Amino acid sequence: MRLYPESASTQLEFDKIKNLLHEKCRSEYARAKADDLRIHTRKEFIERELKQTHEYKQLIQNAIYFPNDYVLNLARDLKLLGIAGALLSGEQLVNLRKLAVSIEKIFRWFDAERRTVYESLVQVIQDTYYEKAILQLIDEVIDETGNVKDSASEELQTIRMNLYRKRNELRRVFDRLISKLNKQGYLAEIEESFLNGRRVVAVYAEQKRTVKGILHGESESRRTAFIEPEETIEYNNQIFELENSERKEVYRILKELTKRLSVYAPLLTTYHAVVGEYDFIRAKATFAIDLHAEYPVVTDKAHVHLVRAYHPLLYLYNQKAAKPTIPTDITLDSDSRILVISGPNAGGKTVTMKTVGLLQMMVQSGLLVPVHPNSEFGIFKQLMIHIGDTQSIEFELSTYSSHLLSMKHFMENASGKTLFFIDELGSGSDPNLGGAFAEVILEELARKHAFGIVTTHYLNLKVMANKTAGIINGAMAFDENNLLPMYKLIVGKPGSSYTFAIAQRIGLDKRLIDRARRLVDEDHFSLDRLLNRTEQDLRQVELKQKELNGLLKENDRLKKEMEALIHKEKHRQQVELLKQQNKITEDRLAYLKDMERKLKQIVLDWRKADNMESRNELMKQLQALLFKQKEKQVAEKVQKKLGSKYEEVGGEIVPGVKVLMKKSHKVGEVLELRGKKAIVQLGLMPLTVDLSDLVVVRDKPPVE
Repeated sequence: MRLYPESASTQLEFDKIKNLLHEKCRSEYARAKADDLRIHTRKEFIERELKQTHEYKQLIQNAIYFPNDYVLNLARDLKLLGIAGALLSGEQLVNLRKLAVSIEKIFRWFDAERRTVYESLVQVIQDTYYEKAILQLIDEVIDETGNVKDSASEELQTIRMNLYRKRNELRRVFDRLISKLNKQGYLAEIEESFLNGRRVVAVYAEQKRTVKGILHGESESRRTAFIEPEETIEYNNQIFELENSERKEVYRILKELTKRLSVYAPLLTTYHAVVGEYDFIRAKATFAIDLHAEYPVVTDKAHVHLVRAYHPLLYLYNQKAAKPTIPTDITLDSDSRILVISGPNAGGKTVTMKTVGLLQMMVQSGLLVPVHPNSEFGIFKQLMIHIGDTQSIEFELSTYSSHLLSMKHFMENASGKTLFFIDELGSGSDPNLGGAFAEVILEELARKHAFGIVTTHYLNLKVMANKTAGIINGAMAFDENNLLPMYKLIVGKPGSSYTFAIAQRIGLDKRLIDRARRLVDEDHFSLDRLLNRTEQDLRQVELKQKELNGLLKENDRLKKEMEALIHKEKHRQQVELLKQQNKITEDRLAYLKDMERKLKQIVLDWRKADNMESRNELMKQLQALLFKQKEKQVAEKVQKKLGSKYEEVGGEIVPGVKVLMKKSHKVGEVLELRGKKAIVQLGLMPLTVDLSDLVVVRDKPPVE
């Protein structure tokens, strides 16, 4: 992305974002990438880096371990490895081994499933491979502390074995001498020491000629002399020769190992870049978590659609200060390319403008941003900015001259892939003349289909925005009752500068305010007052809308609760019906099983019967069983039919009440009582029935 001017990155505070990202990096490779953060203009690059950061962010939030805890910086060591005849120390080789182990863990971590889930993270290693020979070469020679192993060569093993033996012999001889000299009282308090790499005894200075050997030196006080006894001179000489041979052999082995590893220098350099790349992605992910940043939609066209967008630096600052940050919603598309923001000073116009610019630069740099995930970012090829006083002493330009010079660059170079930001368009000159030039500039930028945001106090620009295609008004909300800015952008209407309201808030003399009002052109003042009133009315409408939305949500909640209750009741009724049906089915099954049992018994008895009389008796039982059951079924049907018309109430039987005859299942009316019997009118015929066979009933009320 091309930036104008060169200080645009600093003016939008993108350099502060890079510094914060730099602090999150652990390797020099990642820090260098953070310092030189590129702003891409190709969608595939932007999407890849955003996805990588998003996937790593998910790893952190889900507490999934990723093996990139390797943070050593080996750029110099790897450069040395690529030079013919170079030699790496044991410590350097141990660091190379750590690099190889780290790469091995990364390749093992990306199993088949993870390669599918984290498809963007795996792209970092898709063009390389893991070479196990590197670890094998190092492990054959170097131990975990960086020392060359005894088994690295037969020569080294022989030297170290001889060295071990000679040192033991020297120790035994030396211990005997120490014991002897100690008994003679020649030894000083420290008894022994090492000088010039040789083992010496510490004797009192007056005894230095008594002990035969080589004098290596004296203490500062000259009270102690350090002598190498003649009995140990030959041992020390032999040990010195063996140590020298050991150093030469170790040097030869390390040089040979370095030569063999130099074949893999390009691959190890790639490994170093891989772990650095993952460190950089981790830094971006942790930075995104601090910002509560999300992965927005990226489209390959000029477009801005921000939903609940926060200025990153302001969000972090307010978070530390435990203060709320007010988000903004902005859309710039083909129909509304330029937004003209008006409103009071210190109301948030410039911050809103900087928020859009900074977030756009961050997204095109592959950084997640603090917006709602539904936000959409287009891709712009150049970004132009003009914020603040740009007076130039060097080129003898006034503020307005410098302003016009910047506007000239804007108009000459703007295109449909340009995103621009102009703070206080037309300021620095006569309001009428400056306002006229501002209109011309805005028309030209709109004609070139550029996208951007302009802040202004000029009324003519507010009027122009309402009648020019591609340009829309916006205003920063202001609480006129409390005389405080609300830092909230309202798109679609111009805003008042609240000049007199702010003057009143800071305590300016009311007499002076009134005098200033009288000096202002009446039409200008009326329009400003109209803007004030419109803004306050709009705020009232928004409050009512918010209240209405709350009521609608409550209504939806109650509706869902009612539907849940109705569903629950229907379910209960259905369960009850099934229980009744199951009970009827169980009774029916019990009846059929009883009939089956009785019929089987009659069949068995029939087979056993040996005379006609017994069989006739069985036939009577069969007829009684079958016909009585039929009568019972008929009676049950009649009873069910009566049950649908009448209900039993019981009570005393008296003339005039309706009664049910239990045996015949018929309903009649009692005419009179005769002792334990009653005369019941059934149709046209009166019947005499026992009172015990009657029960009082009444008509069921009709179902509504």
